[in-house]
Amino acid sequence: MSHVRIAVLNAAHEDANTTRNFRRELDASLAEFDVTDGELPAHYEFDGLVVTGSRSSVYWDEEWIDATKEWVSEALEREIPALGICWGHQLLADVLGGTVEDMGAYEVGYSEIDHRGNSRLFDGITQSFTAFTSHADAVTELPPGATPLAENEYSNHGFRKGRVFGVQFHPEYDTKTARELVHRKDLDADRRDAVLAEITDENYAAACEAKLVFENFIEFVRETAADTTAATIDGQSESAGRSD
Repeated sequence: MSHVRIAVLNAAHEDANTTRNFRRELDASLAEFDVTDGELPAHYEFDGLVVTGSRSSVYWDEEWIDATKEWVSEALEREIPALGICWGHQLLADVLGGTVEDMGAYEVGYSEIDHRGNSRLFDGITQSFTAFTSHADAVTELPPGATPLAENEYSNHGFRKGRVFGVQFHPEYDTKTARELVHRKDLDADRRDAVLAEITDENYAAACEAKLVFENFIEFVRETAADTTAATIDGQSESAGRSD
């Protein structure tokens, strides 16, 4: 199966950078839905699911957030493989019974993150790697049964539970996206200048290693879809062969 079908739940409030970035990084057939405008898939006929970042908080009492959680919860019940990025990471943790809270600090810019070296999501990624980050909320308690995959001094930066993966950092960001985000944030002038100074071609090149999480996830989705198809065919063959 070459091109799997992925539902992209875009929570970025009509940020064109998000659409461009995920279309570039996900080697799959994509169906994108602007969940902030109440747009959700009418079915669950997808091989995988990706939830993007957002400037909202998962715990806000907003209709579109509740509706997104409800759809995602059903998708996970159907065992559709899922990957959450930043806000998406937090939403998946919340839906699975974890806790998301304001961490009392704002991590932004290129950060060093450590992964534990035991997850296929991080295959090919150096155990201590660079990635762009932007978050004030964090997963402070993982869902029951979830395995931590990555972290730094700020927070958890990755978890897995079954077919569900989340990463707090932004592997999809290019320098244009990073600069525009920093200019939008309410930072004091010194910190803004310091973060902007970090957004260099050299740091971006170092952070490109983290993009492998997309390739690894899509390969996982392909394998899962192939296994599901094979199981369905086997089941149909057994049924056709019965004489009772």
